[in-house]
Formats: sequence, C-alpha cells, structure tokens
Amino acid sequence: MKNTDTLVGPLLQEFFLKHLMTHRNVSPQTLWSYRDAFRLLLQFIDTTMHIEPVALSLTHLSAAVILAFLDSLEKERNNAVRSRNARLAAVRSFFRWVAISRPDFAGLSTSILAIPTKRTDRRLICALSRPEIDAILGAPDLSTPCGRRDHAMLLTMYNTGARVSEITAMACSQVELGGHSSFVHLHGKGRKERCVPLWAATADALTKWMREQNAVPTSLLFTNYRGEQLTRNGVDCILKKAIAGGVNSCPSLSKKHISPHVVRHATATHLLQAGVDISVIALWLGHESIDTTHIYMESNLAHKEEALGRLQPAGQRMPRFHATDKVMAFLETL
Repeated sequence: MKNTDTLVGPLLQEFFLKHLMTHRNVSPQTLWSYRDAFRLLLQFIDTTMHIEPVALSLTHLSAAVILAFLDSLEKERNNAVRSRNARLAAVRSFFRWVAISRPDFAGLSTSILAIPTKRTDRRLICALSRPEIDAILGAPDLSTPCGRRDHAMLLTMYNTGARVSEITAMACSQVELGGHSSFVHLHGKGRKERCVPLWAATADALTKWMREQNAVPTSLLFTNYRGEQLTRNGVDCILKKAIAGGVNSCPSLSKKHISPHVVRHATATHLLQAGVDISVIALWLGHESIDTTHIYMESNLAHKEEALGRLQPAGQRMPRFHATDKVMAFLETL
C-alpha cells in the first residue's frame, strides 16, 4: 500500500490552500501561474511515464524528470526561455515548502532546487515614437460608443503606463476627477498601490465616458459589449484595431509587433525623453526596483546620441587649454 504522505496530490492541495493562499496570501496571478505550471508537469508525467496524477509520488519526481519537463516546454510547446523559467520557479517554490514540511525529502528537494534558471538574450524593448502613439490614439471612431470606450481606454493606458491587469480591473471609484488635479489609484503587481496624475485630455475623456455609461463607483470602468470585464485578449484586440486604423497616417506601425505592454514601454520612454528622473518613472510604473526601470535608459537612443555629441570624434586632436592674459596675471599675483 502506497504511503499517502508521499503522494503529490495531497501535498499540492496543502501547498496551494495552506501555504500559498493562507500563509503567504499570494496574488491571484501568482496562484494561476503556479497552477498552470503543475498542470503541465502532471500532464507531462502522465504522458511520458504513464503515471496518473492521483498515483504520483514524490519519489517519482527527480531532478532528471524536472529537467526533461523543462526541455519539453521549449522543444515541444515552443515556450520561450522566460516561460520555462517561470514554470521552474513554481516547481522550486513547491520543493522549498516540501523541504520544510517533509524533512525526509530534503535531499530530493535540494537536488531540484539546484536546477539553474536558463539565461537568455536580453533584447532592447520595442519603443513607439510620439507620432505612432498619436496615430493609435486618433484611430478610434468617436461617433460610436465602442470607439469612445477604446479612445478613453488607450489614452488612460498611455497616460498612466498601467499594466493590462490594472486596466481591466479598474473601477470607476479609482478615478478622482477634480478641478485642480485629476488622478487614478492603481492596484498593481505585488499588491502595490500608486497614484498617477491625469492629463486634462484624459480626465475629460474619462468624465464623458463615465457620464455616458451612468457609471456607479463600484462598476468597472471599461467593459466589453456584454458589460463584462475585459480580458487581456480583448484589450489586445482593441489595440490591434486601433493600430490598423492608424497605419494610413503612420506607416511605421505596420513594421512593429505592438502589444498592450508596448504602450506601457512608450509611457516610460517618453517620460525619460522629457527629462523625468528615472526614480520618478519607477514610481509611475509601480516597479519594485529602479533596476527594472533601467531598461529604458538602455534603449533610449536620444540620450546616447546626446552623449556622443559631447565626445570629440575619433582621429581628431583635442584642443589644448590656453590661459588668457587675465588668468596668467592672476596666477602671477599669488
């Protein structure tokens, strides 16, 4: 008879319900990410080892099995390295908890925790110019309710640099519209809250949109045609539609792969180009560390060109300093 203490199923239930949800109180996004990772792992073991999830034991899980699972993600599912590392992070979290709750499996846990994350190329972010952003914002048809919603939503995304999850979950109560200043409260990643000021144009668009919808404070600010919360795919579809409408006035849009997160990158890049301090941009975007925001410094070509302009071109002699007569006279008096 199999020892039920080593079955993965009950351990996973305890890990998710007690450790993640009760002890750590992780965000829903983290919970869903970990859930998907273990779904894929259990399906992989069932397919390759012919062990059903209800019969799976900790003794079946070795570093070799986890490495084979990670390889299958890249080769068979064509996952990027970042996705592979995210799945590994979920497995590591589980075995860190196993090492504490089941000390007799500390050796197994240590071998799996020793699996390194895979390094990948760090590419420059895709940046949009101001004319490209203006073309996207000007594309929605303001004569229709959907067009007015799309314009207000895209303008809010660009103004605030909000993540897609922050936009889709935004309630009307999070928008403060005042005579002197208007701003939005954003509930971001890692349960961090921040306030972001609004341009007059953004505040005006949101005021008109909420008035048109007869919105109450508890209602969602942006919904689909059924009045339900927008999904990530829904926001992406709205953006793609706006890009298609803005290509005629700005053909360069057709050459770029633009996702909703690229609009967030545009916000940060344009703030940096306007001379805003990088620490303020980190607060604006809700970054945990300023190191995350530093990617915009790396991709900002305008700052690099400015630095290059201060450097004497190669092959030219640097002029020597020649003191004026007044300077020489002053030095002789000392």
